[in-house]
Amino acid sequence: MGNNITHRPKILLFDVELAPILGYVWALFDQNVGLNQIYKDWHFLSWAAKWFDEETIFYMDNRDAKNIEDDKKILHGLWDLLDEADIVVTQNGKKFDSKKANARFILNGMKPPSPYRHIDTLILAKRHFGFTSNKLEYLTDKLNKKHKKSQHKKFTGFELWSECLKGNKEAWEEMRLYNIDDILSLEELYKKLIPWDNSINFNVYHDEEDTFCTCGSTRLIKNGYSHTNAGRFHRYYCKDCGSNVRDKKNLLEKTKKSFLKAKI
Repeated sequence: MGNNITHRPKILLFDVELAPILGYVWALFDQNVGLNQIYKDWHFLSWAAKWFDEETIFYMDNRDAKNIEDDKKILHGLWDLLDEADIVVTQNGKKFDSKKANARFILNGMKPPSPYRHIDTLILAKRHFGFTSNKLEYLTDKLNKKHKKSQHKKFTGFELWSECLKGNKEAWEEMRLYNIDDILSLEELYKKLIPWDNSINFNVYHDEEDTFCTCGSTRLIKNGYSHTNAGRFHRYYCKDCGSNVRDKKNLLEKTKKSFLKAKI
């Protein structure tokens, strides 16, 4: 990215890790678990977050809680960041992370954070590409150069969660590294995917007259015209990420626009 990059909106990347629902079952397959079969409900174990293109990583977990099911303290930490964010970035967060956070907020008597826009890299991958898999593990392995989604080291698979629930300090440390690594790999993936998407107009977040790219850069050069059914606009190429953005001023004269006819 170039030196002229400015980020006006507060963009927060976050990822959550949850305790599983514990229940009573009689078989491994084809089980419909009733509410009266739940032994312990899910709750937050940890979360990690960072502001886009900033160094500081925020992390909180429940390892030292007297009651591991009482996640209110760490929820407040995440709530404060979401309340400050203009835009959040997640992987599958529209279906999972954001809704799970909201569920725990309301169950703990907390008010909703300030409204934010949501960019989900899973949805970006599905919308614009035909990858073999849209999982974070696959996408970061194929697209990222520096940060790829990490694998569990000592505690493989579900064992990491079960050991954290037992209070294993070594497992909690691996959970911390795993959660933070997801954020770093998500941020690099977001930088790869966002030039292909225009669902959010980043220009509404600043007062400058300059046109901003989705990556935050102002290093734009003219690159022909974009045409819509209502007009013609200058198009610009971003020298930092390669995205194309268009100007907001319609270049068609008023007399020409008055003759445009839309199909009914």
